Amino acid sequence: MTSIAEIVTQRGIEEVLHFTTNKGLTGILAEGAVLPRKRLPEHKYLEHVYEPNAEMRKDLEWLDYVNLSISRINTEYFGHSSRWHANQEVWWCALAFGPAILSDDGVLFTTTNNIYTDCQRGEGADGLKALFDQRVKRWPGNVAERYAEMPDYLTTCHQAEVLYPGALSLDRLLRVYVATGPHADIASSTCDILLSPAEVGEPSNKTPIVIDADVFEP
Repeated sequence: MTSIAEIVTQRGIEEVLHFTTNKGLTGILAEGAVLPRKRLPEHKYLEHVYEPNAEMRKDLEWLDYVNLSISRINTEYFGHSSRWHANQEVWWCALAFGPAILSDDGVLFTTTNNIYTDCQRGEGADGLKALFDQRVKRWPGNVAERYAEMPDYLTTCHQAEVLYPGALSLDRLLRVYVATGPHADIASSTCDILLSPAEVGEPSNKTPIVIDADVFEP
């Protein structure tokens, strides 16, 4: 029977991503974990830095999960979040975690955006495998299809999600993506101040900050 680890290797999946604002990054580093939206108001310090990615969420029963995506960010949701924050002084980053987190207990996989009517949710290897089906229904009359040149590591629907239960520790954080040099300087300083060496999964105890504007493009 195929395992999640085998699917990850076969498809060349190298990272699982979570995007947030610079304020969100500060809160995440201070907490030592990415927290699901449901748990954020419980932490006094985070009340001062918490900046939700959207004004409201429709998937209320899933607010105790961290939303991630495989190999690329959900640019559809990122665009919505960017427009909502357009008049605020924030910039964006993406935290990349090692794909081993996909094998953790309680992780759920959704074939498309979790709020869509035809979204399929699953666990384990079968749940992950479904994200790469040839055809993925979003809602009646709307289907995402794999095209011939699509890389194996990309999900069929770009809005497919990984739902991680509870807090996601930074011990498997690989790198932080930003779009510009000035943002990289700020992110690096913030990591140095708030992130202890024991929380970083890098042998050098230094979290790599990678400048790559393409990460945030559709």
